[in-house]
Amino acid sequence: MNPVYMIVGPPAVGKSTTSRALATYFPKSIHISVDDIRMMVVSGLMLPSAVWSDELAQQISLARASVSNMAQTYQKAGFTVVIDDFWDANHASDYHTLLHHGQALHKIVLYPTQAEAHQRNLIRSGDSPARPYIDEGIRIVYQQLMPALPQLAQNGWLVMDTTSMSIDDVIKQIINPQSDSFETK
Repeated sequence: MNPVYMIVGPPAVGKSTTSRALATYFPKSIHISVDDIRMMVVSGLMLPSAVWSDELAQQISLARASVSNMAQTYQKAGFTVVIDDFWDANHASDYHTLLHHGQALHKIVLYPTQAEAHQRNLIRSGDSPARPYIDEGIRIVYQQLMPALPQLAQNGWLVMDTTSMSIDDVIKQIINPQSDSFETK
């Protein structure tokens, strides 16, 4: 069975870039971005913020359920699937079906230093009005994710400190996580 890769982490850590690059490694693949699915909402779109409303939680859960269904459909059709999403405390319950389906699922957390995430956001956003919003998201997700990392690692997630890794090195580590030539957290 073709694998499904789930790449998660805080904003601006390279999830989409890594996911697209990983998908190109396989002859038949699809990259599914949860943000892209969420942004398909035409009216009433709720954006993540420090305070989550019930409507925001519902929209994120709907997007993740849709992504899970898409992943299973494409996997059955012979595709390698690469999902990218931000991490939050509801992640496990939103992806329950996919995480407990028993398929070839590879779970990866990209976790460079928080300072590096802010630097990547600066490079990516520049003086855009989105930059402070994304910086706040980075701060919030790091605050929530840091204490969860030991449990994620215990549950089989590959936690990668990508602070000083090239995209090629990240992909090599994901493809061959047993390699000693790469440092992981």
